[in-house]
Amino acid sequence: MSQKFNVKVNDSNTFNIESNTVKNLDVIETKRNKFHLLDNNKPFNIKIVASNFNTKSYDVKVNNNIYSVKIEDELDALIKSMGFEIGASKKINDIKAPMPGLILDIMIKVGDEVKIDAPLLILEAMKMENSILSPREGIIKTISGIKGNTVAKGELLIEFEV
Repeated sequence: MSQKFNVKVNDSNTFNIESNTVKNLDVIETKRNKFHLLDNNKPFNIKIVASNFNTKSYDVKVNNNIYSVKIEDELDALIKSMGFEIGASKKINDIKAPMPGLILDIMIKVGDEVKIDAPLLILEAMKMENSILSPREGIIKTISGIKGNTVAKGELLIEFEV
């Protein structure tokens, strides 16, 4: 049974592709994330430059041209048509202490704009330093923890603006 995909390239061109079509391509993987494709006797060198499995988006280099590709399957289309946004319920607005510990350092202040995986604070627990990283991009709304204080597991440390 063939599955259907909507593929959007560079946020402008949309293609409808069936999985059987993809399976019949003359393509081989030459190295990790690198492929050679032959289509109508014309060769293409393809490299997956960046990928985000959760959003099904990829940056693909084809013969030295880079394309942004977003793939949507039938389930994604159904969810979208029902008015639901994938991942919207997973947006994190606060950070709580994952374990009891001592706050050794706080690297941010209220109003700072942070990127994903930016270091926010260091929490010492069981003689180990744990770097708490930002789970999302955003602006820091409040910081409840204080450098040098101990915190209990689940205690609010940082809030993001919504």
